Amino acid sequence: MDFSVPEDLKQYIRDLDAFIEREIKPLQAQNDNERFFDHRREHARTDWDNDGLPREEWEELMVECKKRADKAGFWRLSLPKEYGGRDDGNGRNSNLWMAVIREHLASKGLGLFNDLQNEHSVVGNFPDIVMLRHFGNDEQKRELIWGKLAGKVRVTFGLTEPFHGSDATHMATRAVPETRNGQEGWLINGAKKWQTGMHKATHCFIFARTQGQDGDARGISCFIVPRNSPGLEAVSFEWTLNMPTDHATVSIKDVWVPSSAVLGPLHNGLGVAQAFVHENRIRQAASSLGAAVFCVNESIKYANDRKPFGKPLSHNQGIQFPLVELATQCEMLRLLIRKTATEMDSMPHVEVEKKLGDKVSMCNYWANRLCCQSADRAMQVHGGNGYSRHKPFEHIWRHHRRYRITEGSEEIQMRKIAAYLFGFGGRTRYDSAKL
Repeated sequence: MDFSVPEDLKQYIRDLDAFIEREIKPLQAQNDNERFFDHRREHARTDWDNDGLPREEWEELMVECKKRADKAGFWRLSLPKEYGGRDDGNGRNSNLWMAVIREHLASKGLGLFNDLQNEHSVVGNFPDIVMLRHFGNDEQKRELIWGKLAGKVRVTFGLTEPFHGSDATHMATRAVPETRNGQEGWLINGAKKWQTGMHKATHCFIFARTQGQDGDARGISCFIVPRNSPGLEAVSFEWTLNMPTDHATVSIKDVWVPSSAVLGPLHNGLGVAQAFVHENRIRQAASSLGAAVFCVNESIKYANDRKPFGKPLSHNQGIQFPLVELATQCEMLRLLIRKTATEMDSMPHVEVEKKLGDKVSMCNYWANRLCCQSADRAMQVHGGNGYSRHKPFEHIWRHHRRYRITEGSEEIQMRKIAAYLFGFGGRTRYDSAKL
């Protein structure tokens, strides 16, 4: 098996780095924008007196960055040509390309070019567009996909509830048929939590049970609900370990939508929700790996430069061995991520869950854990300097700690892997001889 990075991908990364140096770093240096990335970052980004939401100037800076990346042809890389991407049949929108690029950007550290706290990057990731491409009708695609790319549409994802997270099949939100003014539709009641981006949303993907009983996978539907719908209210924004927050708790009281608001097949909302999971998880795993690599590399530099008692810190085995183990894990994880991404590119999107769902989960849960371990070790190696906000490690740890819970908690992903290993839940039993 060839593990080398394709030459055209190497050239793309060189072009991307040149663009960052030419346009994004100078933008970051303007008007004291460095405050969003140095020791002041959490305060500079957070409007503490406005529910802890992101400050307008911070979000405006990210919008400007995306505009420049889009104009330069980088932001839409993962999209097909019909949406301005670079899918020319040579794998330019492939999972391998995105995995390599995402790791590369995260390994460069904090910066406007790639700020993972906000899922912001000069090379965009578009889970909502993935859902709309696979399940949206022509009108939904025209309004929401093109609206998002024009900066006029922002969609939130409403699956988790105040009393239901990983147990999505037990969600309490309900939708029942109701005709208004001669138009067939649905009346939705319930609540959602951790609905990210609600403060700037124009539309919400709201999942609700439309038939069946609690615990049934079938019987949940996805509705496209305009943000200004009567009865749809963000009642609070939950403050988190890493601020600012844009994670809302949402009340849904007698919200009516027409039947045309259903996204994908009726009663198959969980299938819609799963549409983007694998692409999102492999890319997020690559980002966590890149952040881990950054932490390890910075620790190595510091250990060589720091000379307590007259000799480099790196001469101590207590410093060497933990970093050796982390560096080894980074190398092994990189190979698994790229192998899995390459295999994902070799099959139709709908086959990934059956054939590679366990591998994607392995990549994701281990990358998130490895990043947290690497950030923690970096703080330890750097001592008091590492604990301070003048170094980025505390920010990296606080952000990536989230991913061990979100994007599918590591326990849920480990249970999925177990299903393959032991052959339960309709899975084919894992056979290492097939590797």
